[in-house]
Amino acid sequence: MIMTVTLNPAIDHFVRLDQFELGLVNRAKSDQKVAGGKGINISKALKNLGHSSVAHGFIGGFTGRFIQEQLELEEIGTDFTQIQADTRINVKIQSEIETEINGVSPQISVDELKQLESKLEQLQAGDFLVLAGSVPKTLPKIVYQRLMEQAAAKGAQVFIDTSGEALKSVIDLKPTLIKPNHHELAELFSTTISTKEEAIPYAKQLVEKGIRYVLVSFAGDGAILATKDGVYFATVPEGKVVNSVGAGDSVVAGFIAALAEGQSIENVFAFAVASGSATAFSQGFCQRNNVLTLAKEVTITTMGDE
Repeated sequence: MIMTVTLNPAIDHFVRLDQFELGLVNRAKSDQKVAGGKGINISKALKNLGHSSVAHGFIGGFTGRFIQEQLELEEIGTDFTQIQADTRINVKIQSEIETEINGVSPQISVDELKQLESKLEQLQAGDFLVLAGSVPKTLPKIVYQRLMEQAAAKGAQVFIDTSGEALKSVIDLKPTLIKPNHHELAELFSTTISTKEEAIPYAKQLVEKGIRYVLVSFAGDGAILATKDGVYFATVPEGKVVNSVGAGDSVVAGFIAALAEGQSIENVFAFAVASGSATAFSQGFCQRNNVLTLAKEVTITTMGDE
């Protein structure tokens, strides 16, 4: 079983216009409302890659009902925890450049958190748990730590895609995978990282702490993957980026999908990078056929000690 958890889901309202001008009336040429949030995005990408999952998290109000209904239409399994407050709305303005306005996180009570935690009792040894996205301010800063401890006790593999204090809180618990970009990796070590060579020693330190896979993204400049067996570099396929929303989430989904299929680590890495590119090159989430095509364009090389 693959379980994704989105503590801070949202309706993502995409607004597309030719030019966005501050202080003036801007008229959209098209718009779209979708169920969003990193864990939800991972569930969507997994579905397109041929793997089922169950999306968990907090939803409430009319916006929460929209998310539930949309995922049911997309035939994605859900087991959300209902809250009293309304789920937030994020606005994604797509013009010459992308601009995002993220809504305010809802209030979540202690009892509502306990309800979510009780759902993790379903996990069994070998299951995959994905903890992705930001932590609402009304939840304890160590909530990911609590959820991961619970999953680890069940023998589940835990995949983390977050940053800041939420990421720091789980490092010593040895998650299966973390996926910081190079800025987030630098934040973990209170330093600056500009190149893959600079990232390698820090990624290795995290592997030495017991994290199985440390995947560090450099956007269009590729990615590195550190494991106990070595460090790998992946190029990215060429293509026009039309949508960056969900690209990073698709990398995680691609990694989990290929890992679950028993592929070699090189193929897992290539499939993950290709999944992110396939999403970035389209208005929707990656499709498996496109991912398989793009994966052939990804070059994986082994990097020596730096």
